[in-house]
Amino acid sequence: MPFESPLETSHELANQINLLANRLKAKNLLLGTAESCTGGLLAAQLTSFAGSSKWFDRAIITYSNQAKISLLGVLPETIQQHGAVSETCARAMLEGLLKQVDIGVAITGIAGPDGGSIDKPVGTVWFAFGQQGHPPSTRLEQFEGSREAIRLQACAFALQQLTQMLQ
Repeated sequence: MPFESPLETSHELANQINLLANRLKAKNLLLGTAESCTGGLLAAQLTSFAGSSKWFDRAIITYSNQAKISLLGVLPETIQQHGAVSETCARAMLEGLLKQVDIGVAITGIAGPDGGSIDKPVGTVWFAFGQQGHPPSTRLEQFEGSREAIRLQACAFALQQLTQMLQ
């Protein structure tokens, strides 16, 4: 069943980010994002709030395969064998990110309108979530709609999962 974002309004988005921010501050954790198909959109949403520097540390935008390799330490073999849009790649992106922050999310997918295949259609997005000292988790989601809609749904999903991680 496809993920349906309950974050329909900017008010709901603000509430979700405030809840996440409060949980991060309460646990004294710094969040980071490793973004590919979202191109920094999640980080832009997070940092649109005053005071976000108290709980948000960095965004690493690794749109190209080379950026994933050089900035996050993803092995070229990982991308060659599994593809940039894969659970293995998302997990490797997260591992590189968690060397730099306390808690984070890695997002890699196909926002379209081109680039999809039978095995990985447009809207395919892999997520990896983790916190230092805890086992990571991964999720595959299939979003629908325009490029913008897919990117926004991916951000909303990431926000919800990060907030749930910190309950």
